[in-house]
Amino acid sequence: LYYLSKEEVINMTTAPTFFTSCYCLLATALIAHCQGLSSPGAKVTQVSRRDVFRTIASTSLAVPAVLTTTMSNAQALDDEELIDVYFGCGCFWHVQHEFVEAEKKILNREDSSLTARAGYAGGLGSSDKVCYHNAMNVGDYGSLGHAEVVGLRIPPSKFEDFAKEYFKLFDDKGNRPDQNGDRGTEYRSLIGIPGGSKSPYASKIISASQAVGDKLDFAAGKGNDKDARAVSFIMDTEKFPFFVAEQYHQFHDGFNLNENYPNSYNNLATKLASEGKLGESECPKGTFGIGVLGL
Repeated sequence: LYYLSKEEVINMTTAPTFFTSCYCLLATALIAHCQGLSSPGAKVTQVSRRDVFRTIASTSLAVPAVLTTTMSNAQALDDEELIDVYFGCGCFWHVQHEFVEAEKKILNREDSSLTARAGYAGGLGSSDKVCYHNAMNVGDYGSLGHAEVVGLRIPPSKFEDFAKEYFKLFDDKGNRPDQNGDRGTEYRSLIGIPGGSKSPYASKIISASQAVGDKLDFAAGKGNDKDARAVSFIMDTEKFPFFVAEQYHQFHDGFNLNENYPNSYNNLATKLASEGKLGESECPKGTFGIGVLGL
């Protein structure tokens, strides 16, 4: 029999991803080959390296097909034209974190490709700027009728998956995580999709809601809508666009004491800003325009 040297085994197990993923199949084929030779009455002969790998090749024919299918699915996602959507569920700090995790889980996005951004949407008021509350009273989002939301750019085929993640934020009675604290129009629940309640995506909202416990009712958003428990307003993103929030709100720890996220998460705001990917806000850099600790 031909035995692989230690160096050959190491080379196989440290090879590029394709060979690493095939390693178990190769080992299985090799064992099968040896078992055939060691069966009762089998004649033991010298086996060449070519014989061993011929057996391996015949066993692992399915591997390229599996990899091709996986690559085709990934390519299909890449070829989709992304859509802009947003979700509101109380304070946007915690919601952004949950959708960052969803992007990583559903789309396998790396940090530099993340699109979840804290922001504002849903108001009827007009202003050159939409900003958080500030001493200069520049574009105050609450006065303009907007709510805190998280915007995303995602493939249309994955919208229902993201909608499911949204509904998981609510408890069994349809309450938001901060229902007893942050209440009012600034924290109302809403979903922004192209076309609003008449969009094909609206039916996916319903099916996603039912899959996660059917906790909410829905209403067509008209702008400046009142906060209502267990009701989410469906907004048309063309009529009610998303406005990105200030940098100091991005990738922030959650409101609750147990929502302190790792520095690697908090530092994404600075990292993406330095790469020109965070999104521009021309608002005062803090409540008093100081730009430190939200002041």
